[in-house]
Amino acid sequence: MRYSKQRELVMQQVEAMNNHPTAEEIYQNALKECPGLSLGTVYRNLNSLVEAGRVRRVPIPGQPDRFDHTLSWHSHLYCTRCGHVTDLDLDSEVMQRLLNSQPGRVSDCVLTWIGLCEDCAREEEGEKLQAAASL
Repeated sequence: MRYSKQRELVMQQVEAMNNHPTAEEIYQNALKECPGLSLGTVYRNLNSLVEAGRVRRVPIPGQPDRFDHTLSWHSHLYCTRCGHVTDLDLDSEVMQRLLNSQPGRVSDCVLTWIGLCEDCAREEEGEKLQAAASL
């Protein structure tokens, strides 16, 4: 992959944001350093970085893709309440056995869980307790 100032800027933004940003979020942050940057350039460079294996694409059904600089295998949780994407720590040995048991040869896996993050689950539980107490 040839060096490109814009590609390096996009990569730096993915690493610096560290919150599984969307292309639009990366674009908005990168504009501060490179005012002439276009959203199309951000998308092209993200696709190049994904193809080169320097960035992971985190697909969320019905939502814009997110991007992750952590390349080692891990899964994600998409919170339907706040919209944040967080890393999940799953037993890698169990996942490896599951992948090895599949026919053919699995080279990668993208696993996104959909539900509530820890903070939103706690908040929702508190709301339920308040509602029950007011009855």
